[in-house]
Amino acid sequence: MLAPCCGSLNEASVRHSILERAPADSLGVASSESRFTSGMALPLSAIDDDEGAALPSALPPVIDAHVHLFADPLFKAIWRWFEAYGWPIRYKLTTPEVLQFLFSRGVQHVVALHYAHKPNIARGMNAFVAEVVKQSGGRVTGVATVFPGEDDAEGILEEGFAAGLRGVKMHCHVQCFAPDSEALLPVYRACVKHDLPLVMHAGREPSSPAYKCDPYELCSADRVAHVLEAHPKLRLCVPHLGADEFTGYERLLERFENLYLDTTMMMAGYFPVEVPQRLLDCRPERILFGTDFPNLPYAWDREIRRIAATEKREERLAAVLSGNARTLFGIA
Repeated sequence: MLAPCCGSLNEASVRHSILERAPADSLGVASSESRFTSGMALPLSAIDDDEGAALPSALPPVIDAHVHLFADPLFKAIWRWFEAYGWPIRYKLTTPEVLQFLFSRGVQHVVALHYAHKPNIARGMNAFVAEVVKQSGGRVTGVATVFPGEDDAEGILEEGFAAGLRGVKMHCHVQCFAPDSEALLPVYRACVKHDLPLVMHAGREPSSPAYKCDPYELCSADRVAHVLEAHPKLRLCVPHLGADEFTGYERLLERFENLYLDTTMMMAGYFPVEVPQRLLDCRPERILFGTDFPNLPYAWDREIRRIAATEKREERLAAVLSGNARTLFGIA
């Protein structure tokens, strides 16, 4: 998910605009893989595609491992940001409506993600998601969040875990931090202590010049490698298949058994980028299906139908659609 709750253009972000620079990554990814939205007018356009009334019955059980749940005011702020700087939101649903929508269409379980865009709000956000989890009848796995560097960061996470949250979500673009920043040490310690996963948007894309910081200055597969080297017991999931450093993240999957990637938005054919098949093939036991619902510019089932159409190996499809998420998040 791209959006901060209160995005604004500033001189630095314009100077490092998505439309201006296309650096190659240090792990050898071709420059054509960089800034994959370069040249597209922002905000992007929606796709007016047909949507199914339910998931195909032939599919294995489905866990959406990347669903965003927020209180109404935060959702509305995020949607305003998207419409100004990202893409049109097709599903402007409240948190209860999000869950009803997905469950009624055949999604078995969701992993609820959120993030704090400023200090001193994470406790309330964590309490909100913990309550959603309690009321879900066991169908929602929620994670905690914290703002990097805020006071008592570990204490905030400990409280979230005690309330039933089963991991942490951080967002380099929105929260303006590099993965190997010292501000993240409390987060890494807490996750390792409790053996809970961290979902961290540490890839450079999807990017926008409207962020208060430049994701290309903060994020790289090299920086993620530093984190995994320093914290070998940390179970880390990077969304969007690590876009746009696909070659770099393929190498990291081979090196680190504690690294996972999720598919969010990369398999939908929305961005003008081709995900290398070798990335999906190298460690299929650590690829998770996720969507970014409800903040989508296309049909809710677009991505899963495309995945199902290309992945004909039933055992592997079942792992990507639910089995790997069960393993990572401890879902019964």
